[in-house]
Parts: sequence; C-alpha cells; structure tokens
Amino acid sequence: MWRDSQSDKQSNRIIFEKNIGGFKMRKGENIFKRKDGRWEARYIKGYEPSGKAKYGFCYGKTYSEAKEKAAKHKAALVSGIPAKAANSRRCFSFYCDEWLKLRKNKIRESTYIKYCTVLEKHIKPWLGGCFARGITTGMVDDFSNKLLTEGLAVKTVHDILVVLHGILKYTAAQFPGVFQAVEINYPKEKRREMRVLTREEQNRFAEFLMNDTDFCKFGTLLMLLSGIRIGELCALKWGNINLAERTIRISATLQRLHNADINAQNRTKIIIGSPKSDNSARVIPLTEYALTLCRRFQVDNPEAYILTGTEKLMEPRALQYRIEKYTRECGLEGIHAHTLRHTFATRAVEVGFEIKSLSEVLGHANTTVTLERYVHSSMELKRTNMEKLKAVGL
Repeated sequence: MWRDSQSDKQSNRIIFEKNIGGFKMRKGENIFKRKDGRWEARYIKGYEPSGKAKYGFCYGKTYSEAKEKAAKHKAALVSGIPAKAANSRRCFSFYCDEWLKLRKNKIRESTYIKYCTVLEKHIKPWLGGCFARGITTGMVDDFSNKLLTEGLAVKTVHDILVVLHGILKYTAAQFPGVFQAVEINYPKEKRREMRVLTREEQNRFAEFLMNDTDFCKFGTLLMLLSGIRIGELCALKWGNINLAERTIRISATLQRLHNADINAQNRTKIIIGSPKSDNSARVIPLTEYALTLCRRFQVDNPEAYILTGTEKLMEPRALQYRIEKYTRECGLEGIHAHTLRHTFATRAVEVGFEIKSLSEVLGHANTTVTLERYVHSSMELKRTNMEKLKAVGL
C-alpha cells in the first residue's frame, strides 16, 4: 500500500512507504526497514565505468539514525574526508589494545606476552594518551630517543618501534585518507665484534667441563658442540636425542617472561613453546664426540631434561649463571651462552662448512643472518688464507 506523507506534501515532496518482501521502504530516499527491525540506508558512492551506480550502506536502530549516517557519508564524498574521521579522536591506547586483540590468536604465547610488555611498559605510557591521528614522526623520534636515554639497547628500541609501526599501520587502515603515514626512523646499531673462543680457550673450557662433570656441564658442552640456543637447551629432553640416528631434534624453547595477567600472583612465568621461528624447529646431526657424550649421560626416561637428568627443568637464567661460574673458574672472561653458539659457527666455517647447511643447523631463516651475525673469521683462519696467496706470487 502506498501512502503520502502529510508533512512532505507541504514541501512539495512525496515519500512513499511500501512493504516489499518483509522490508518497509521509503521511496525516494533508499531507506528500508529490515526484517530484523533495523533500518538500512543506501547512498550512491560512485559509478562503474559502464555508468552503473555503486552503493554504500548504513544501518541504524531508527529511521532517523540510518538517514543521518547516510547524510554524513554523502557529505564526506563531497568534502573528501571519510565519515569515520569523527571517531578518529580516540586515544592511541584504544588502538593499541584493539591491535593486540587481533594479533593474540595469530602469534605464540611468548610473543603475545612480549607485545603486552612493550605496550604497557613503553608505548602506552608515552603515546597512549595522545589522539591517534595526532601522532607525528617527531613524537616517535622523541619516544625513540627517550628509550635510548633510559639505557635500552639499540636492538630493544628497534623491536619496540617495530611493534609501534604495526599499530600505527593498523590504526591508519581504520581511517583511509585521514591519517598521514608516520615515518619511523629506526636507530642504527653499531656493529660490535662478538666474543668467540680461540681454539686454545675452547679446548681449555671443554677440558674443564669434562673434569668432574655432571648433567649441567654436559649440556653446556653440548651447546658448544651443536650451536643450539640456551632456551632450546633448557627445553631439550632425552626423548629429543636419537642415538640410533645420531641426531638432536629441536622442537621447543624455554623462556621466563613477564606475566601478561596483571592479577597473577607471580610477576613472571616460565613458558615452554615452539622454537623462535619455523626454521628453528630442526634436526641436528651429532658429531662422533657428541654422540659418545650422549651415550655416557643417557637416562631411560624420555621426559627427563638434558640439563638435570630428571623431569625438573632448569631455566635459562640459572644456566647462564652456571656458565659464568664455569668460565671464571677456568680463567675465561666475557663468556656467556651465546658465545658458545658463535664459537660453534666460527669453527664450522673454519673447517669449510657449507653455509646453507650451517644456516639450517643454527636454525636461521636464511643464510644472510648466518653470514652477517654468526660468521667470525679467526686470526688462525685469516693467516691460513693469507698463506694461500703464495700460490699467486704474493
């Protein structure tokens, strides 16, 4: 049934109401009342090359609400400012939380906890109260300099800025055309020479570990013989070592991280999760020497940890303390767990290890990481290579 609206007659404009398949339509405005009780307003937002109209849609609980939304969008098309801009004056902390919610089910628990820490400890206290659309490159530079001034490592600041960039990118996507791209100037880290054991130091340390040895000393030596990470060693169980196939299977890593639950009794918790990356899950062949040591210390329980010989774990912090104690006792300085990994990589290069194989053994995403961060030419190798120049008269 069609009917005239009295008020619109007075303005010489006629609007009709008609029931069409359960929808109540007001003709002339493209506003419908849906079966679910909501009102739907359509507006033309552009045209196809063929001349066919492209429609946008707005919804409201009432006719007036839907009409008002459509009017805003129509006005936005004329002014060039999206209608969503009216909501863009929310504080940046809101978008930090929204970004984190979307990421939660797509990342590892350990990564989620790290993101929580970065947001609550660094980003939100400095930028959280700002309007999202008001954040500028200058503000980000000030934030970066503040973190560096507080004594944070360049890599740590870089990682925080990577998280910030992700949130800014997400926020900008919510309001196309409103936000200008915020350029982030990442601090550059001065490359420092990584400490690597000389062959004499390596032999001295290995001899010390084998003297009056125990499970922890054996595990430390296994790091030097295989190049595995400290978290991977702490999570390694005897079930991961296959003596018949002479391999170590890396399938987990152990970390102590800040507790994301602010109401939890403990501020930190231990997490055993998947390795650092897909490439970090790997199988490493054992050398004859490493195989002999594994046979010597092998226990029957596959759930027993390598470092303890029992189902009681040892966390990285405790192992690092032990390694520092061992190195002091055998007269070595500046040694930590990662030194052993770098030493393994350097020895592998010295004996002519093929770089792709080495990258896979170390669990790197690509050979670039191996070459740039882990390959250190020792003085012995440099001398050997210099001697090769005799063959060409130099």
